[in-house]
Amino acid sequence: MQFGLNHVTLPNRRFRDFVQFARSIGIADVEICNDLPGVELADGAPPDVIRRQAEATGVRIAAINALQRFDDWNDIRAAEATALARYARACDARAVVLCPVNAKDDRRGPADRAAGLRRALATLAPILSAEGVSGLVEPLGFSQSALRTKRAALAAMDEVDGAGVFALVHDTFHHFLSGETEMFPARTGLVHVSGVVGRGLDPAEIEDRHRTLVAAADVLGTVEQVRALWQGGYRGLVSMEAFAPSVHASTDIAAELTASFALLRGASPA
Repeated sequence: MQFGLNHVTLPNRRFRDFVQFARSIGIADVEICNDLPGVELADGAPPDVIRRQAEATGVRIAAINALQRFDDWNDIRAAEATALARYARACDARAVVLCPVNAKDDRRGPADRAAGLRRALATLAPILSAEGVSGLVEPLGFSQSALRTKRAALAAMDEVDGAGVFALVHDTFHHFLSGETEMFPARTGLVHVSGVVGRGLDPAEIEDRHRTLVAAADVLGTVEQVRALWQGGYRGLVSMEAFAPSVHASTDIAAELTASFALLRGASPA
C-alpha cells in the first residue's frame, strides 16, 4: 500500500522541512495545502521553488488541496481555478482537490446546487486539461455540505463527460459522516484517512478538530473502509489528513505516524 501525507497533518512546518520529514519515515508522496497560515503555499512561494524542494528530497506532489467552493461557480472561482491549475503544473503536482460549498448559510435549493455542480465541472474540465492536471472531487459529509455523497458527484461527472479529467476523493471521515455505504474504487483517485476516537461523540457533532491519526479505537471504521476499497481494486495513494490540534502538538509524531500506517497496512493482506 502506497501512503501519502497531507501538509495539514504537520501544518506548522515549512515545506522543505515537511518533505524531508515525510521522506524520513518512508513517505514519497505528499499533498500540499494553499490555506495554511504562514507557510507554503499561502505565503506566496513560487511554484518552481516548491518543485525543486520536492525533487531534491525525492518526494512527489500528489495534489494541491484545494479549490474551495468549487461548485459555486463565478468569475472569482474561475480565476482561482485557472491560477491553481497553472501553479499545479508549474510545481509538478498531479492534481487539484475540489471541495464543495460547506456552509450553513448556503440558501441554494437542491436544483440550484445540482446545476451549479454541473456548470462548475463542465467549465473546470478544459481549465485543468490545458495544464495537464486532474481534478479530485471530494464530497464533504457534513449535513450542510452542498455535495455530500460520491454517488451524486459521479452522476455530475458523467453528465459532463468528465471521467477523463475528474476522479473521486474517498475521505474516510466524510464517508462516515455522510452515511453513504457505496464504495467506488474504480472511480477513486485519492483516499484521505484520519481517525476519530471517542464513542460518546454524536456523529452530528464531529468536526475536523476531532480528526486524529488512525488508531485501533477509531470509530470511523477507517481500516475497514480502506480494506473494502483495496478489495475492490483500488491501488492508489492512501494519504493521512489529520486536523486535530493534539496531532499538531505531538512531540513524537514520527513514531505515531509509523504506527498508524502500520495499522492501515493490515487492510491490504498479501
